[in-house]
Amino acid sequence: QVQLVESGGGLVQPGGSLRLSCAASGNFLSIDVMGWYRQAAGKERELVASVTSSGSTNYADSVKGRFTISRDNAKNTVYLQMNSLKPEDTAVYYCNADLSYYRGVYLRRDDYWGQGTQVTVSS
Repeated sequence: QVQLVESGGGLVQPGGSLRLSCAASGNFLSIDVMGWYRQAAGKERELVASVTSSGSTNYADSVKGRFTISRDNAKNTVYLQMNSLKPEDTAVYYCNADLSYYRGVYLRRDDYWGQGTQVTVSS
């Protein structure tokens, strides 16, 4: 069974910083893309940033220049460094991993999600 465990959310003032972490554990062969999504109250979930196993990154326009995604492949962990936070960054942040595993003799590939961590930017 695969688990994604997030940490690092909380309350921060505008202009402040937070660092989110997400560690994947369980029985799997490899992880391709890892990413962070967020969902604000009353809005749809949106991609914040993603990183491939080779280190290629992708960011939402709204966070470019403020957020940095990185990963430690040896630890199956992805990080999101969030700087210059704004009230509009307030949301539940979800970790996502696109990973491969064997089910019997068959190689499968699925998306897994973390439980979410609240980030609140407010004075």
